[in-house]
Amino acid sequence: MEFPMSDQALPAPEMGEPYLLTPGPLTTAFSTRQAMLRDWGSWDGDFRAMTRMLCDQLVAMAGDREGAFACVPMQGSGSFAVEAMLGSFVPRDGKVLVLANGAYGLRAAETMRYLGRAHTVIDKGDYMPPRGDEVGAALDADPEITHVFVVQCETSSGILNPVAEISEAVYARGRKLLVDSMSAFGALELDVSRIRYEAMVSSANKCIEGVPGFGFVIARTEALEAAQGNSHSLALDVHAQWAAMQKTGQWRYTPPTHVVAAFLEALRLHAAEGGVAGRGARYTRNRDVMVAGMRALGFETLLKDRWLSPIIVTFFCPADPNFDFPRFYAAMKARGFIIYPGKLTVVDSFRIGCIGQLDEHVMRRVVSAAGEALAEMGVDSAAPPDAAIAERARLAA
Repeated sequence: MEFPMSDQALPAPEMGEPYLLTPGPLTTAFSTRQAMLRDWGSWDGDFRAMTRMLCDQLVAMAGDREGAFACVPMQGSGSFAVEAMLGSFVPRDGKVLVLANGAYGLRAAETMRYLGRAHTVIDKGDYMPPRGDEVGAALDADPEITHVFVVQCETSSGILNPVAEISEAVYARGRKLLVDSMSAFGALELDVSRIRYEAMVSSANKCIEGVPGFGFVIARTEALEAAQGNSHSLALDVHAQWAAMQKTGQWRYTPPTHVVAAFLEALRLHAAEGGVAGRGARYTRNRDVMVAGMRALGFETLLKDRWLSPIIVTFFCPADPNFDFPRFYAAMKARGFIIYPGKLTVVDSFRIGCIGQLDEHVMRRVVSAAGEALAEMGVDSAAPPDAAIAERARLAA
């Protein structure tokens, strides 16, 4: 399947750049980058209209058909937006159940610690998702919990968490759900008509394929209204940002104007590809082709197929003593591909992203490059250590 690109789009290697096989920043369309060549006045009516267009399109992408949700863009990286959501929607006397199975769930727990707000954690390690029944049991055991936080796609392992069943467990007990959809929104379903939540966050430079510079919160309007006075921060107050935009159409503080312009072009390309379904289908094909090819070389995925997301895949490092990840990374970069180091706590690993302006033909070249890199290092087998497989089996049991 060829993915649609604008007439001015060019594959990254033709521009002398490697493909970014990361969970964002990622390889963007040339027309998206080109959209940043014009300067915009942040107070000007044209830019206010751009902000309004951005918010309207994102709310529509979330599946809101009843006008019950609003979008609030927030300056900064994805972690800024996550902290803004937690600090704004959780009352100061609230308590959060953080569901963690990787670095980003644990980062949310660390954020709560910095905020000085009550929280507890279900930590599933690197291999398994939190399930609805255990979330329900935790809520039954602790009536003080007011909110649950879950990462839709935990990119430290590449695991796709079952948000729908978690949401059912949360709202069956009268609690509220907050979703980190940083590396999933735009490619994986998070339709508010099917999955209930109070608020979710994502970022410009993920599955919508924009460039870094802002995140955004999509939240129930009633939750936004109730968030007044909750925030620990002036700059990260989602309610204050929303209220200012409602009144003036402007961001409270200097917005990343060029990034917004690029994002609108990325949204246009996203719609041309078929929206969430089209983008998700390409990423899924990217994953399937790449995983099959890497397994044929002898590599082993951290996760079983059931939990593999189409966003990023984690592989065990080979046991062969000639394998050295820095050399492997350099060899892949020399062939036009920037991969991602591992972020696991127990075993050595690395990650290959499936998102950005690339398709299955690029992924076949990724596999060929990996094979060449192994040969260059004199690695006879890409099979992982027996201990890594045993540890996965033990923790996944």
